[in-house]
Amino acid sequence: MPTHQLDHANLSRMVACGSVLATHIVGQPGGWAIQVDVNHQEHVLVAQRSGNVRLFKKFETLVTYLLDIGIDHFEVDTSAFDRDQTSTYQRPDRAQALRRAHEAAAYDAWFAEQVDASLQDPTPSLEDEEVQQLFAARRAELKARIR
Repeated sequence: MPTHQLDHANLSRMVACGSVLATHIVGQPGGWAIQVDVNHQEHVLVAQRSGNVRLFKKFETLVTYLLDIGIDHFEVDTSAFDRDQTSTYQRPDRAQALRRAHEAAAYDAWFAEQVDASLQDPTPSLEDEEVQQLFAARRAELKARIR
């Protein structure tokens, strides 16, 4: 595995200026990695945030990525590829996140419905002064009870 690392932005710039001499797709347990030859030094594509080797789970996604940045020729090494590991990859936290998102959306819809129903309510509303007088009378009554 090469010791030099590239992120997406640097790889895109090197492809644009013609510095990439060759591209190799290397099968790994868990997916496909990209190695490029830049000035006769091997570099590996890493994820921008984590700095780990960027693995593509699906070969089609990898090919689309390469075409989008301007690489249309590459060699493929499948010797270390493990198809069983890529098919078992799951994100258990996604189910819980989606459940919370659905609950939040349902609550938002219910809340909007309640607000709309309140605004459409035909019962007469009270003016601010009337409400203040009403609650002043209630406060006076409660104070009288306390004494």
